[in-house]
Amino acid sequence: MADPITSRLRRGVTPDAADRGARVLPWWHYLTAAAVGALNTLSFAPTPHGGWLELAIFAFFFAWLTRTTGWRSAALTGFAFGFGNYVTGVWWLYVSMHFYGGMAAPLAGAALVLFSLYLAIYPALAAGIWSFCAGHARNGKLADLQPFSPTWHGAFAFASAWAVGEWLRGTVFTGFPWLASGYAQVDGPFAGFSPIAGVYGVGWVMALAAALIAQAVLRSRAASNGDAKAAQRTSRVVTPAAIAVALIAAGLLLPLVSWTTPANAPLTVRLLQGNVKQDMKFEESGVKAAIDEYERMITAKPADLVVTPETAIPVLAQAIPESFAVAVRRFADSTNTSILFGAIGGTITAEGHVVDYTNSLFGITPGEAGVYRYDKHHLVPFGEFVPWGFRWFVNLMKIPLGDFARGAPVQKPFVVHNQPIAVDICYEDIFGEEIARTVRESDTPAGVLVNSTNLAWFGNTIALDQHLQIARMRSLETGRPMLRATNTGATAAIDARGNVIARLPTFTEGSIEAVVQGTTGKTPYVTSGNNTVLAVSLLFLAFGFAFGPGRARSNGKNGKNGASGDAKRNRDA
Repeated sequence: MADPITSRLRRGVTPDAADRGARVLPWWHYLTAAAVGALNTLSFAPTPHGGWLELAIFAFFFAWLTRTTGWRSAALTGFAFGFGNYVTGVWWLYVSMHFYGGMAAPLAGAALVLFSLYLAIYPALAAGIWSFCAGHARNGKLADLQPFSPTWHGAFAFASAWAVGEWLRGTVFTGFPWLASGYAQVDGPFAGFSPIAGVYGVGWVMALAAALIAQAVLRSRAASNGDAKAAQRTSRVVTPAAIAVALIAAGLLLPLVSWTTPANAPLTVRLLQGNVKQDMKFEESGVKAAIDEYERMITAKPADLVVTPETAIPVLAQAIPESFAVAVRRFADSTNTSILFGAIGGTITAEGHVVDYTNSLFGITPGEAGVYRYDKHHLVPFGEFVPWGFRWFVNLMKIPLGDFARGAPVQKPFVVHNQPIAVDICYEDIFGEEIARTVRESDTPAGVLVNSTNLAWFGNTIALDQHLQIARMRSLETGRPMLRATNTGATAAIDARGNVIARLPTFTEGSIEAVVQGTTGKTPYVTSGNNTVLAVSLLFLAFGFAFGPGRARSNGKNGKNGASGDAKRNRDA
């Protein structure tokens, strides 16, 4: 790796010369960034304690960015890193499109690559923003020919730009926050920041610590290479390293703080996993078999709450067989068992047409005639709704369900023995802000979270473990237990501190029994959502842009005075 130097032009190089011929990075620089991005996939589940690996990878990534000489090379480096990470981290989308969607293999592979290229735009944007706000690229005519030295404002700009980029990726076009860097920290050193600032805040702290570590290492190398001034300033090495260690220590100690308190009596729960094959789920024989299977599993043993996976009963609610409805209702009333089961909602018009299909959960409460209903709000593109202009793409796959209607953003909880329960379906639990909003804005805030999902679309891939890791982050953010009932896995019970207390092996038929304690109270993240990390990030980016190296040049102070001013600022940084 080239030794970093201060952000000024080399002696004897004029601004005009810099404009005519900027330093060009070799092709292997970007290939290395892509390889490191691919390696970052190993930071996430099922790798145990992958957060430490992620910290090391991001320290290298930040150091690698300091080799760049302008916003273009910085953005391209971020793009390469992101593409390597996403194409290896969400390859299971190929399984859903090809093996279960019936799309031709070349088209499914091309779709995965194109989607990964799209996702890579966000780390590219983050790296480009960092370049500007770190003083890296203020004026095209005065572009540097050599790499930057990592500085304090550069470290904070890196963390802030990265967090903003991840937030945008989780928001634009309905969002896809899968593989947000904070998820790898569920068992990592920064998990304690989850209830304070959420998954993006955890990513911010991790990126800052990584940048500070890189800053200390690179400055130490400069001192060992005979830089007398650097050797005289040991604090330039010790201080960033000490702050990085302090952040790690804080992340390890913060879990000792209890943001929520137990509320109501513990609940006994049974979470069902039918292991129904996806290619049989909507065939006539498969539908009947699934209904019979879940009737047997639901009524096998009483509990305070029994939960089935998403669309476990794969028919319209009005078309559920009477035998199933009678058996389940009788079981609930006679055993005092509350039941949540997945089915398809819809409205039948006077003409007999079904409109407004919904992906829904229905709840049966002992002794009550009415039926609780939750309609999924955050729908999956291409699976539950077709984005404008992409009907042709959906037609290439054999997906039996089309456009669904959306439920309300905040819906009433399902109450079990005085314990309010907030439910969500499928990948709704990857949107932490929406889960926090449900708890924050509900008239009766839930003390337990329930996720009902069907990941059979993705086969036996890392998607199952990654989704469980995401669910654990939601428990950490909200200080509430999370119950997951899935078709093929990973069915699990998670306590309010994000620990898995029970889990069923994947691709097995069965159920798990667990006792969960609901909680009350609001974590800082539930109170403010993503506003905290966004406000902090934008503040540091604005500060870096206003006062970072290169500001004098952008104000028109070129020539000798401008260069000397930049040099002084970098010595002081």
